[in-house]
Amino acid sequence: MRLLCTNDDGILAVGIETLVRAAESLGEVHVVAPDREQSATSHSLTLHHPVRPVQRGERRWQVDGTPTDCVLLAVQALMPGRPDFVLSGVNHGQNMGEDVLYSGTVAAAMEGLSLGIPSIAVSFAATDLRADAQRLTDQTELLARLLAHLVALRLPADTLLNVNLPPLPPDAVKGVRVTRLGRRVYSNSLTPMRDPWGRQIFWIGGGSAEWSGEPDSDFQAVRDGYISVTPLRLDLTHYDVLTSQESWWRDL
Repeated sequence: MRLLCTNDDGILAVGIETLVRAAESLGEVHVVAPDREQSATSHSLTLHHPVRPVQRGERRWQVDGTPTDCVLLAVQALMPGRPDFVLSGVNHGQNMGEDVLYSGTVAAAMEGLSLGIPSIAVSFAATDLRADAQRLTDQTELLARLLAHLVALRLPADTLLNVNLPPLPPDAVKGVRVTRLGRRVYSNSLTPMRDPWGRQIFWIGGGSAEWSGEPDSDFQAVRDGYISVTPLRLDLTHYDVLTSQESWWRDL
């Protein structure tokens, strides 16, 4: 089996090394990842300047672009053949609920799926990487077992799996739940300040998040100490609304 590993935290991140070690038991691992952090870049492509891949070892490349760029380059230029799976992560922090709309980790898996390749995004739901780096590394054996199980599943062709690991020691993880996306609301995520010339600027990020979700949501599973596995698809069509259009739609 040929596997492509990528991420949005950069090629030097602890998470991608954990992912690579977990994936090595499954087959031939290739790494194509950004040269720096690309969190919250979503499914963006670099269109206004060329991207440069630099080889950093056998089957290992860094790219001065987004996670989506990395998957596209890997599949169409850098790998000797198409991967059997795209594995993205392990992200430093959760990707649950609306996070999947912003996440470069999930977007890399979506790019793999858009290219017809089964894909899995993996995140570690910890808030302080500095404090939890060793705990993330400790997930390797658990993640290897999980990945072996997931790649053996018969998924629909248009489906990727979004995995969130709870911030617990592996022996404290209670199991795995198949989940739906939860909901989160950020508060105070804009910080106003002044630049050195006194002009107003804003720093986006930070603040606090309030999570909610049904008993079968990703948020609830992780809070209860379970690994969350959420099936996602590229098709964002709201089919219930589409089929009930007689109740809300009026012709021009």
